[in-house]
Amino acid sequence: MKWLGRRQSDNMEDRRGVSGGQVAVGGGIIGVIILVINMFMGGDNSAVLNTIQDQLQNGQTEQAPVELSARDKEMGEFVATVLADTEDVWTKIFQENGMTYEKPKLVLFRDGVQTACGGASSASGPFYCPEDRKVYMDLAFFDELQSRFGAKGGDFAIAYVIAHEIGHHVQTLMGTSAKMRQAQQQTNEAGANKLSVALELQADFYAGLWAHYNQEMNNVLEDGDIEEALSAANAVGDDAIQKKTQGSVVPDSFTHGSSQQRMYWFKKGFESGDIKQGDTFAEIQ
Repeated sequence: MKWLGRRQSDNMEDRRGVSGGQVAVGGGIIGVIILVINMFMGGDNSAVLNTIQDQLQNGQTEQAPVELSARDKEMGEFVATVLADTEDVWTKIFQENGMTYEKPKLVLFRDGVQTACGGASSASGPFYCPEDRKVYMDLAFFDELQSRFGAKGGDFAIAYVIAHEIGHHVQTLMGTSAKMRQAQQQTNEAGANKLSVALELQADFYAGLWAHYNQEMNNVLEDGDIEEALSAANAVGDDAIQKKTQGSVVPDSFTHGSSQQRMYWFKKGFESGDIKQGDTFAEIQ
């Protein structure tokens, strides 16, 4: 992705070098399981964040101040550039549809963080907290995504994840997340899981839509970028995760969608460039 020398957002909070961060002690395999089951959580994050909060309460430590390396700083600048792109794109899309876009903040952290949705560790993966309207990310997640789950890696895989989480912010602004939670309360567990899948797939669609608009506006794509995003989407499909963690696939327990679904909806957003084609809730009925 072409990003050097371009606008960076001032809505990013970099807490990676701040002392006193909350760190879950002894997370071990529990943290890994939480990571692979709950990565890309959006909308109502209470379940995963409550689990992480329990870990934090059972053992905490303080981080010493950390000096950011040159690579750390470069990654921070890249994230700030991608965030700026999401601001520009969604401001345009909202204006085209007679709405006003409210910019969220993005928080980079190491190991653990306190949010309006509760305490979280790196094991939660990147997530959006609707209570404070912030996206939280520990960039170590992407090393895990590549080494453990076989994603190709690359900068556009990171951009895809950011765009996906910003998609949850869009759903909050549009009232989609609130309607989904209300509908979940009126159905059984299998029905609630289907609604969760629809929410996540729509965030994937919005990530693809962002990529479409960003290319039109800024001509940022390089060879292999879309493949990097699709590889990341493939790696975090519920079926791919379940195969790796439990050796079998249970479709009724899916909360984020299969690898095929996640890739399909990202591609649909990217290829169509039409927000009106992103009604994933109609598709799962």
